[in-house]
Amino acid sequence: MIGFLWSRVCGIHSPVRLRRAECTRRVLSLELNKDRDVERMHENGINTLDLDPVEGRYMLSGGADGIIVLYDLESLSQTPSYTCKALVKVGKGHPDVHKFSVETVQWYPHDTGMFTSSSFDKTLKIWDTNSLQLAEVFQFDGNVYSHHMSPVATKHSLIAVGTKNPKVQLCDLKSGSSTHILQGHRGEVLSVCWSPRYDYILATASADSRVKLWDVRKASGCLITLDQHNGEKSKSSSEATNTAHNGRVNGLCFTSDGLHLLTLGTDDRMRLWNSATGENTLVNYGKVSNDSRKGVKFTVSVGCSPEFVFVPYDSTIVLYTVHSGQKISVLRGHYNDVNCCVFQPHFQELYSGSKDCNVLAWIPAVREPLPDDDSENSRSQVHLHPAFQDAWSSSDEDG
Repeated sequence: MIGFLWSRVCGIHSPVRLRRAECTRRVLSLELNKDRDVERMHENGINTLDLDPVEGRYMLSGGADGIIVLYDLESLSQTPSYTCKALVKVGKGHPDVHKFSVETVQWYPHDTGMFTSSSFDKTLKIWDTNSLQLAEVFQFDGNVYSHHMSPVATKHSLIAVGTKNPKVQLCDLKSGSSTHILQGHRGEVLSVCWSPRYDYILATASADSRVKLWDVRKASGCLITLDQHNGEKSKSSSEATNTAHNGRVNGLCFTSDGLHLLTLGTDDRMRLWNSATGENTLVNYGKVSNDSRKGVKFTVSVGCSPEFVFVPYDSTIVLYTVHSGQKISVLRGHYNDVNCCVFQPHFQELYSGSKDCNVLAWIPAVREPLPDDDSENSRSQVHLHPAFQDAWSSSDEDG
């Protein structure tokens, strides 16, 4: 890092390259934070977490007990050891509390004055953060597995909703009504995710083994149905099936640039797709254990090179490189299955929620002192993680 700082001072390297190198180092050194606790508020497993996209300071959690909790992650005491306190809770005494398991919570993408939640009680609820009162409720015919608001949309305020019904629902925050539906799946829709690159592009995953990409402005059907065989198998088949996995597809996550889409299936596979062409990139991540009947919330890093994906795997979280499929590390600390994890891009921190009712914080390890060896070569070799080799190449200058 001293070499990077000197190169930056001399104008040899750009700030982007220095930032990427440090972000990558911090992600590769993530460990369970022994000095930071998140206040235990849930009586049953935690299904979903979300960090506010503005400051990255406030976190929402939703649990199988129907409870929603809002935490402040900042230390007000400025001491190394502290507990992230729950500011408010939509608990059993609240008149509008969800009756059954909360499956998804999400902040309004542009400020912390509003957040959303959806549940197996067949509702999507819009909340005023300050008053903790309902602003709107959308009712559905079946359990709600997933919902998502676009992180980049400025011309629409649509919420995509995946339910037990094969039809994907689009709800409009401005009108307070369900505007239209997307038809094409043959099974319950377990996960929905808007592109972080294009306002109108939506990905949906279903129990019918299919993943579809939609342009919601078009009424003619989906743009692409992802095919794990890239069309090869269907050439010799009387019927083109175009399945993304050999089982239910219950996890979706775009890379931070929106150019690729990651999917998880109950066939114990994770796949990486080109989101423009729908091509299966055939990256091999090995076995990714997944037998969940519901959606799995996994996440990707931001600002690293190479980029990483964090995947719940039984009671652990496994870190893979996105584009090579290399298994980098395993984060252990939970006592039961991990259901969700979220990445904090400002400080390269990770938060995870589990069936053990705990939220754990994972932070970068304190940098180790350099050995007493003046050899520049030995310094670089001792601390070079294999995944860094791509991160420090000259090809990543400004891309």
